[in-house]
Formats: sequence, C-alpha cells, structure tokens
Amino acid sequence: MSTPLIWFVFMNLSILLKPGYCTETSDQVLSITPQTQEQVDTLRNVSTHYETVLWQPVSNEYISTQVQVHLYVPGNSSVTVKAILQKHGITHKVLLANPNVLTEMQMKNDSTDPRSGSTFYERYHTLEEIYDWINRTAQDNPRTVKAILIGSSYEKRPLYVLKSLSFYQQNSEITRILDSMDVYVLPVMNPDGYKYTWTAIKRRWWRKNRSISKSGFCVGVDLNRNFDVDWGIKGSSQNPCEEINCGPFPESEPEAQAVANFLRRHKDTVQLYITIHSYSQMFIFPYSYTFDQAENHNDLLEMVQEAAQRIKRYYRNTYTYGPGAATLYPCSGGSDDWAYKLGIKYSFTFELQDRGEYGFLLPPSHISGACNEALLAVKTIAVKVLEKTQAPANHHTI
Repeated sequence: MSTPLIWFVFMNLSILLKPGYCTETSDQVLSITPQTQEQVDTLRNVSTHYETVLWQPVSNEYISTQVQVHLYVPGNSSVTVKAILQKHGITHKVLLANPNVLTEMQMKNDSTDPRSGSTFYERYHTLEEIYDWINRTAQDNPRTVKAILIGSSYEKRPLYVLKSLSFYQQNSEITRILDSMDVYVLPVMNPDGYKYTWTAIKRRWWRKNRSISKSGFCVGVDLNRNFDVDWGIKGSSQNPCEEINCGPFPESEPEAQAVANFLRRHKDTVQLYITIHSYSQMFIFPYSYTFDQAENHNDLLEMVQEAAQRIKRYYRNTYTYGPGAATLYPCSGGSDDWAYKLGIKYSFTFELQDRGEYGFLLPPSHISGACNEALLAVKTIAVKVLEKTQAPANHHTI
C-alpha cells in the first residue's frame, strides 16, 4: 500500500508588511457594520473610489448588512472617509489607531544570521531569509528534509517544496502522530507578492501575484481563484484590476500550475491537504464554490469541530468552522475545492489569528501562539485522518 501524504500550502503569507509613507494624520483600521442597503452601497463606493484597503471581506461585493467590515484608511484619506461615513449615518470604531507602529515591528530584525537566537520563529522574515532557511534546513538535515523545486513564479523566483522524510524528536506527540508520514510543505506560494510587500512604498497589502495583464494597466491574479474548479463563476472577477481577479483561464499562473501539477503527480497517495491563510480564525472545508455538501461532509465537520474545541480548551481562543460557502462566502477556483475534486478527500483551509484586533498586522509576539494553535489543529485532524485511512497492519501511515 502506498504511503499517504500530507500537503501544506501557505497561500497568502505575502501579507507581511512594509512601513508606509508618512502622513500628517495617522493611518487607522476601522471596523464598520452597515445596517442598511444604502450604507452597504456607500461602503462599497468608499472602498472602490477612495484610497483605502479593504481588509475584510476580501472584495466589496461581499459587503452586506450586519456583516463586519475592516477598512484600512491612510491618514491622507481619513478626514474625507470619516466625513462620508458621518454623512450617511454609518458608525465606526477604530480597531487600530496607529498601524504603522505594528508594521515597523513586523519589519524589525536585529539578527545578522536569520536562524540565530531563540527568537527566530518569533519574527517576520524577508523572502531572502526564508529561501536561506529552506536551503540551510535541507543541507543541514539531508536524512530528514529534502528541498524539491516544483516550478517558478511569474517573476522567475523558485517555488520550493520541503519534504520531511522522518521525524526524530524524542517523546514528542507530533513524532508519534507523524511517524512514517511523508509531509510536503510549500512555505511560500506567492514569492513575488511577498517580495513586493517588502519593497513597495504605497501598496502594503498585496494579495495577488505579479503577472501583468494583457491590457498592461493592472497587475496580478488571485492565486486562490485560479484553480480549475467552477473557475470564474462565484466570488471572483476576470477584471485584472480587481483583488479577486481569477486570471484569463484556469491555471494561467505558473504558481497555481506548479502546485496543481505536483498534486496531480501525487494524487493517489495524498490523503490530507491543508492550505494556510490569514486572518479570521476559521477552519473551512469544501465546498466554497457551491452550497452543496461534500460527500464526506460529516467526517470533515467532525474533524474541524474537534480541532476548534481543543484550541478553545488549551488556548482559550475561538475558531469558527464549516463549509466555505456557508461559513465565509461563496467563491470559485480555490485550491482546497480543487484538491478535493482531484480526490484528496480531507481538504481544509486554515484562517489563522486573529479575528480583527490586529488583522494583517499580527504582532511578532503573537506568532508563537498562532503556530501553536495551527499545530494543534493539524495534529487533531491528522489523527482523525489516520483513523479513517490507516491500513489494517500495525504500521500506521498517513
């Protein structure tokens, strides 16, 4: 019997930030909950025609009554935007009064060696440091870790998968669970977008990759709208200027194509697929492109429910969970739905910390907590997958 696999994809870790240009009035992140359709229309207009960044939801088409909106407002737009809100009777509260301070915290890195010191995993890192970590980890641990080049990005940056060959941490729960597993991890799916957020002056939250549209006016495709599952139908746009641009055709982007090709080659052995995003503290499973239930809906629900309960018990943090369309919003072209349709019947999206207090500006001091919660969820789900897929023999694999 072939050895089942786990596959992790970190989809939007490009949300690591660059300090913005100075303004006389501080930038702010506002929380707004529209009460009427008129207020919804006003918010959609503000997020489209004024210099703002919509943090949540991902697109203004998802703005609706009684749904909380997180809007980043630069200082030079603050007076105008707040005047519009007041004119239309739209109340707001300030989630973050000075996000630039948190941005600078994310960028701070005092170490000359990116892997030195005990705080390496409590800091954000440049793309170059991440590549260095990938290469050194593989070189220093040839018996346990292998770096596999699966393709390159639009701007020709390498896409590496790390394959963990075995685990040797003694007396570790994760060792007992993952013993004899093959685990593949794609640390950065969107290296071009990641790099851009560290170098761009005015654009600090870049969601898409950096491919140039045929029109030449707008840049980037949302890679999590570019997979071939109900492509271009719901929650996506073929307008290259939109944040949720799905591209000109399925797998048009080299990043999505590299992931899809790799998974197609391993589809007979991969049992568990997890794609990791931020933020909102959610565990999501198929489907997102339709409200129909997945064939093993009850199994998937049981897994995320237990993961959420364990996080609540150990870390006192709340995660919501359920099928994507009903829990978050309907959208087509997502990698989790695509992987499920490929035959990977345990497919999940993790939305990590937090629920909006810091949003995309999660302080470095919170990284460890977010990782601990994610690891606990992985272990919980992995055990459940083991129970449902293990061979009759005593040698358990996943």
